[in-house]
Amino acid sequence: MASSSQSLASRAIRTQTRQFSSAACRRATSARVVRQLEPFEEQYPPTPSTSASPSPSSSTEARPNSSRPSSAAAQPAANADETILRVFSRLGSTQTSTWKPHQNLHQPPSPQSLTLSALMAAGAHLGHASSLAAPAFLPYTYGTRAGLSIIDLDQTLPLLRRAANVTRAIAEADGLILFVGTRSDALGAAARKAATRLGSNGFHIDSRWLPGLLTNPFEILGEQTVRETNVKPDLVVFLNPLDNLKAIRECGIARVPTVGIIDSNVDPRLVMYPIPANDESTRTAELIAGTLSVAGREGVKARLEKQRIETERLEKERSQMKEEARRDEAAEAELSSL
Repeated sequence: MASSSQSLASRAIRTQTRQFSSAACRRATSARVVRQLEPFEEQYPPTPSTSASPSPSSSTEARPNSSRPSSAAAQPAANADETILRVFSRLGSTQTSTWKPHQNLHQPPSPQSLTLSALMAAGAHLGHASSLAAPAFLPYTYGTRAGLSIIDLDQTLPLLRRAANVTRAIAEADGLILFVGTRSDALGAAARKAATRLGSNGFHIDSRWLPGLLTNPFEILGEQTVRETNVKPDLVVFLNPLDNLKAIRECGIARVPTVGIIDSNVDPRLVMYPIPANDESTRTAELIAGTLSVAGREGVKARLEKQRIETERLEKERSQMKEEARRDEAAEAELSSL
């Protein structure tokens, strides 16, 4: 019993010593922070609202019947916290670069603002098992880790921007762009959202590719529909190309260019514009489809701007022709009166 009581007493003493040392460290750190922020305090003096607002320590001291009175040891820490909050709030030190997964679907970045860190955060660098790696995919492989092929994002980013340039050019030329994502509801949502950004130039398939949709459209869609509307897309973007091999073959027969997310177990020559990335990651598919759709939307805006400029030019020429015709009529009337 004596030994156990002694051990408990020594443990309590050690705990109190640690608490005292940690409190001393906090006080020393707070004092050092306050000293370092003194120049900023002179440059950014407190506003009247900030200085007039009572601090937590002063409100605690003004309460006579408070059950937890403020101690002198907690005063430096409170002052340091107030100083840090007051100074850095005026400096505008707000964290805005935090990765938010839902923005890949609703607010994707443009091809110019897309970064390697965004691709890595979405899991685009994770490939399949190294034993399943396709020989033609080796140039896009960075290495192997834990039995997985790591995709080289330094090559993914320029290839993604190349595909975005193609998408922008086709949308600017008033072409039809089809997004295909048929593996799950998440891919279907990414395809629908991407097609929505393009307006009348975007379409999507989120359930199943009907065989013969491009090679035999008269049987699938009907002769009247094919003759009245343009059902042949100018570009097809596959979010899961390995599950749509028949659709890719039809695009090849119909001479339709294709863009696809190619994983380490797929031959990149399967599509015309491959994007080496993780094809099983929903976040990656949302990011890539969103970036391509943003590029297509830029192309649509450029086309509408060109149409507006052309319309204004034609109206200006028409008004000038009317003005010249009016002047000619006035001159003829003046000559006839003479």
